[in-house]
Amino acid sequence: MHHPFDSQSVSTTAIHRMVAACQAGTYPALIARFSSGWAVLGQSQFLRGYSLLLPDPVVPHLNAMQSPHREQFLKDMAHLGDAVLKVTDALRINYAMFGNVEPALHAHVIPRYTHEAPELKTAHPWAYDWAQAPQFDQQRDAALLQAIQDALQG
Repeated sequence: MHHPFDSQSVSTTAIHRMVAACQAGTYPALIARFSSGWAVLGQSQFLRGYSLLLPDPVVPHLNAMQSPHREQFLKDMAHLGDAVLKVTDALRINYAMFGNVEPALHAHVIPRYTHEAPELKTAHPWAYDWAQAPQFDQQRDAALLQAIQDALQG
């Protein structure tokens, strides 16, 4: 029987394509290489600084990752969150891993702000209209990208 998480079924996910572009040095929103994978700014900047951590190699989900790689991925996710928190005026960072739409591990690193609309401030990030949000722009987001890179080094 074909398992939904076997490597053939997930080889064409957006996560695989993003990791391949990071490996090739062609992903425009690339923040940094971590020992567990790649940090990138999200294509939809529905909240300024929204980022993702992508594992390399790609695995179906967190539980498919063996120790100590799993612990390293989680440590890298928190390190990315620390950097985003440091360079934005975010109140906190939300973290999420689902893999239901894209069946490959990826961690969402989502800054939350005091200036969010009252009806969205306590809602989950998927309550936002991501399609109407500003999309990653290499020129507009260059300073943010550089600031996060600098914070990761510091």
